[in-house]
Amino acid sequence: MAENRASVYGEGVPCWVDAQLPDVEAGKRFYGELFGWTFEEGATAYDSAVWARKDGSPVATLAHKTDGRMPTVWTVYFATPNVQALCRRILAAGGRVVTAPTPVDDLGTAALATDPEGAVFGLWQPGSHPGFGERHSPGTFGWVQLYTRDTGAANDFYADLFHDALFGPDTEPDFGRAPVSDVFPAEMPPHFLVHFGVEDMEDSVEAVRRLGGRVQAPPFETSYGTVTVVTDNQGASFALLRR
Repeated sequence: MAENRASVYGEGVPCWVDAQLPDVEAGKRFYGELFGWTFEEGATAYDSAVWARKDGSPVATLAHKTDGRMPTVWTVYFATPNVQALCRRILAAGGRVVTAPTPVDDLGTAALATDPEGAVFGLWQPGSHPGFGERHSPGTFGWVQLYTRDTGAANDFYADLFHDALFGPDTEPDFGRAPVSDVFPAEMPPHFLVHFGVEDMEDSVEAVRRLGGRVQAPPFETSYGTVTVVTDNQGASFALLRR
């Protein structure tokens, strides 16, 4: 693998993202053109999943959605050295474990959980795959924002789980919290929004539209850059971020 083995992600640091899509081939065309990703087949035992790479470094997974009732979504995974222990802490804090810790070949162990408001996030205990080989550059992960109805409760929940990653000395978190009504209709459920870096926002938005996606929220300014919320050509929401 081409990832940098020196990259070690502390507990609570976003370390991976995946998209669950009805049509992985269509996803490859969309994201390959939008972000310049290339794709590696058969990187895991799950034949329907492909790894996306940017300039040779792993940046995401596109996977086939096996259950049509499940949403078409991007999911962020937070690193942990002990996924079983973290699941116990999530339950004790009022969250839920949706998918119990499951080994993924020798790559690591994954789980899915929700916070007390129902926002879904992933957990990743690394094996041979530590996570992003590249981030914070155009076409790679740049930020994740939790849109929630109660930012105070969310801050308490995640600060307890991921204190060092969010508030430790010299940390530069990639994870923020904001009221859902800041960007989305008030009835939108709490959720995580994965952001990918872009060099030129106008060109990237035009590419999204040309490739069959749409704009959910036009460009707006945040403390971490200019953001546009979009969906791909299958309905998965994500954000474009220009720092």
